[in-house]
Amino acid sequence: MAHKLEEQIHGLLDTLLADYCGGRIIDAEVTLDHPNKDVVIDIVYKLRQIIFPGYFRNQAYRVYTVRNHVSMLLEDVIFNLIRQISIVLVYAPEYSDASPETIRQRAEEITLAFIGKIPEIRAYIEMDVDAAYDGDPAAYNKDEIIYSYPGLFAILVSRIAHQLHLLGVPLIPRIMTEYAHSQTGIDIHPGASLGRYFFIDHGTGIVIGETTEIGDNVKVYQGVTLGALSTRGGQSLKSKKRHPTICDNVTIYSGASILGGETVIGRGAVIGANAFITRSIPEGAKVSIKNQELHYRYDPKQKPEAETVDPDDTWFYII
Repeated sequence: MAHKLEEQIHGLLDTLLADYCGGRIIDAEVTLDHPNKDVVIDIVYKLRQIIFPGYFRNQAYRVYTVRNHVSMLLEDVIFNLIRQISIVLVYAPEYSDASPETIRQRAEEITLAFIGKIPEIRAYIEMDVDAAYDGDPAAYNKDEIIYSYPGLFAILVSRIAHQLHLLGVPLIPRIMTEYAHSQTGIDIHPGASLGRYFFIDHGTGIVIGETTEIGDNVKVYQGVTLGALSTRGGQSLKSKKRHPTICDNVTIYSGASILGGETVIGRGAVIGANAFITRSIPEGAKVSIKNQELHYRYDPKQKPEAETVDPDDTWFYII
């Protein structure tokens, strides 16, 4: 029996190997090194420890000092980030034929430039924590936000990835934001520009496209899409402004879709739930969907069993 199973396995292996010979993109035997997704995710979490040194730390250490802890984290991040950036720079056209020495040097320059941006990231994320606390009556303290709010985690990862994106790093920023997407349900492209004091409430289902520009003091609820009006042009639309601009002090309620690169939501505007917007909205405007009428009809046949409902209640159902 075991011999027969072994023959079947060998047969399946031969079939699979033959399928690799089709000359398709999925059949390519790429000899270049690939970025390590697990290492990139580990970098994200170590950067979170650096950004919040008093909150996320290795509990195995019996004696904790910020200097020693951050020193070890920083050394690890720099070493691994240089390595991962060196791998992915070949995806950038200007480095496709560069020597390993040139790539390594550029990876070091990018990494050190990025590390120099951490104080700026920390300044922004502090304002994001304040925005969440000030804007959410369900938040009892800021520690709750830092430890548990998925919106803050998605914003943090986006701010990290955006700085790498601005420095011209391929692939790694997208790995970071897609990881945050998988963890939170919030999809923010690393190319999107987020202003100060940004708050995502609940967050699940939010999509913020690559060329989106968001101003200061903006609040976004779950299910919002800041997207392209059309992507039928495919690669021909690359690097073009496809996503909306959201000015300062805008609130966008759940389920709203705002589409198009020429669409500008003016300062102080309020976009109501489920609104579908493809043109600019002036400052201070309030956009809402006209309330749908709900009709009710009493139907004794639909009433639950008497023992399961208060006899004084009147049973209705919506039609």
